[in-house]
Amino acid sequence: MIRFTTDSIEMPALDERKVTRWIRAVAADYGFSIGNINYVFCSDERELAVNREFLGHDYYTDVITFDYSTPSTLNGDIFISLDTVRSNAEMVGEPYEKELRRIIIHGVLHLTGQGDKTPETKVEMTAKEEKALAKWS
Repeated sequence: MIRFTTDSIEMPALDERKVTRWIRAVAADYGFSIGNINYVFCSDERELAVNREFLGHDYYTDVITFDYSTPSTLNGDIFISLDTVRSNAEMVGEPYEKELRRIIIHGVLHLTGQGDKTPETKVEMTAKEEKALAKWS
């Protein structure tokens, strides 16, 4: 089950059924089914608090993924700062809705095992994001 919730911020306009179908299709591309994925849309300040409390990082970010997956099933909590998504969209000149989809699937890609901490894995992540975005219809 995929759940979309908020923490101290208004829910973004999402077609939850369409997003869920898309996430399931992308997960299947990597050989995974969906167990329980919880999206929590929040503000920069809440994302920073989560980053500090659980990861010991003192900086803002667009997405934090907590992975509880098994070898064949994706499970996790994905915190997304809508403030940062909006500012990133403006910075790269993309529509907010597209950037939000990118970050939604970014969290799923982390659950499949894709990292993004090195220049090489960042390139791989971006390519996988683009492939997933191309499936959006």
